[in-house]
Amino acid sequence: MRINPYTGAPLPTFESTDVLSQIVSLRDQQAAWKRVPIEERCQKLLQSLNYFEKERDSIAADISHEMGRPLKQALGEIDGLLERGHYLASIAIDTLEPESLGSKDGFERAILHEPLGVVFIISAWNYPLLITINGVMASLLAGNTVLLKHATQTLSIGAHFAHAFSDLVEHAVIDHSTAAQLMETREVDHVIFTGSVEAGRSVYQQAAKGLLDCQLELGGKDGAYVAADADPMITAESLVDGAMYNSGQSCCGVERVYVHEDLHDSFVEHCATLLDAYVLGAPGEESTTMGPLAQASNAALMTDQVNDAVAKKAEVIRGGKPRIIGQATYFEPTLLTNVTHDMDVMTIENFGPILPIMKVKNDDEALSLINDSSYGLTSIIFTMSQARAQQFCDGANTGTVFMNRCDYLDPALPWTGVNQSGIGSSLSKYGLLGVTRRKSKHFRLS
Repeated sequence: MRINPYTGAPLPTFESTDVLSQIVSLRDQQAAWKRVPIEERCQKLLQSLNYFEKERDSIAADISHEMGRPLKQALGEIDGLLERGHYLASIAIDTLEPESLGSKDGFERAILHEPLGVVFIISAWNYPLLITINGVMASLLAGNTVLLKHATQTLSIGAHFAHAFSDLVEHAVIDHSTAAQLMETREVDHVIFTGSVEAGRSVYQQAAKGLLDCQLELGGKDGAYVAADADPMITAESLVDGAMYNSGQSCCGVERVYVHEDLHDSFVEHCATLLDAYVLGAPGEESTTMGPLAQASNAALMTDQVNDAVAKKAEVIRGGKPRIIGQATYFEPTLLTNVTHDMDVMTIENFGPILPIMKVKNDDEALSLINDSSYGLTSIIFTMSQARAQQFCDGANTGTVFMNRCDYLDPALPWTGVNQSGIGSSLSKYGLLGVTRRKSKHFRLS
């Protein structure tokens, strides 16, 4: 049963859908949609985006009720959806137009970007709008239709997407075994999945049985380095927010920080002061800055990581425990020092508001530790030197490298990971090209 993570009250139920009939409808729609000129597709989809502005308040309320995020933060996610959707539409015409190679000895040659058909998107609950719009907007712009399976926790958001994009998106309320069968029997033409590494591995195996291509956006254990020339106060403000926002429930949230020994004590002091200001409370209250965990069971993993760290001589500076407020489970904003890579908190994703800080001697040590991970989503450096940041960027084994910011997706840049953080890219022109296939046009003219 779905429940409101703050009140514990049951959430509205959704009846299972006849997914095979939905796919038949999507194939019929796609046959016509792919023939619509790209300019008209862009205009229609921009009009569809207006739904999210019109229904802003009700959508934000649904997010808050279903996953416990403070209402004012849920409203901000709608702005991000609109930014990404409008950007993808602005580049679609140029990105998807045929690439002419010109005539050669009486031949015309071109590379066409053809839609794949029905794209199966399996979306996640932690950023239910942002994660979903990446795949939906790119797929539709490219001439596909979309079968959307949203997370059980956030089914109302799947329904909102179906309303916004009418017959081009079907909201599939199905179980995992049915989803697996769709991939194995190739009822769909492409898979976009966002979730855990374990679940992503399962999706990849199921899709392989149908020889389907996949885009996988998986976990992260994102690391940041605070160099000797960074401003400790400004850096603390950015990294604390990057670790605590959305109760830490973000694949690109900051989960480990390495601080040059010259700044370590000052940086820790600033972080502690910032954590003291967090207010845990009802998602609808204006004063609340951290909501409950969307999945209360995750508190056990975080508790185990903190206990493991303490047993290995780490120090808890702030927080470190779950807290029950009413019917809801929170995890206190947590600050740890004296941590090492022998501790789970530095190597295993926890998806929670925990900020472990490790002292390092120099840039090389920090970069080595950043790369000592099975993940590779983002990495961060705070420094006044662009040259230092460039050297860090050259050596970092991650999909994105930030300088003096974190936890942000620029829609003009591909969102991608290495190692266990995923396969393929969303956003940017590569997100559009990722939901197409190449077709070669080779005409003899005489």
